[in-house]
Parts: sequence; structure tokens; C-alpha cells
Amino acid sequence: MDFVSGLVVYLLMWWWVFLMSLPFGVRTVEDPEAGHAVSAPARPMLLRKMMAATVIAGVLTTIVHFIIQSGLLSLAVPEL
Repeated sequence: MDFVSGLVVYLLMWWWVFLMSLPFGVRTVEDPEAGHAVSAPARPMLLRKMMAATVIAGVLTTIVHFIIQSGLLSLAVPEL
């Protein structure tokens, strides 16, 4: 897997993990101010979720890289 392919895999994994982590630990405000959504989170902890997504995506990208390099999964198009 070349650098660009690895970067694409990493970015896709990062967004996938980040979007999956958004609902974890979310608590809504008990008494929202006028004009605010009732479902808005009190503390979304986005920085913590971004850091976790960075680490997890790195691990998943490394696993994908080793699977492709080992030959278990090939991205090459077979000749007819």
C-alpha cells in the first residue's frame, strides 16, 4: 500500500471512528436557555473524541496495512 492509499484509508477510518464515538458520554442540559435545543449536549468532549479517533484510526490503518501486505487481501485487479 503506497502513501496516498494509506492516507486515504487513515482518513476514512478516522471519520468512521469519530462519527461512531460522538454519542458516547453525551448528557443533555437539564434546563436549557430559551432558543437552545433541548437535545444539545452539555459537554460534547470533542477534543477527547478526536484524540481517541486519531489513535484508534492509526491502529486500524496499521492492521489494514499488514493484511494487505501479507497477501490475505489483494487490491489488485485480476487479469482475464
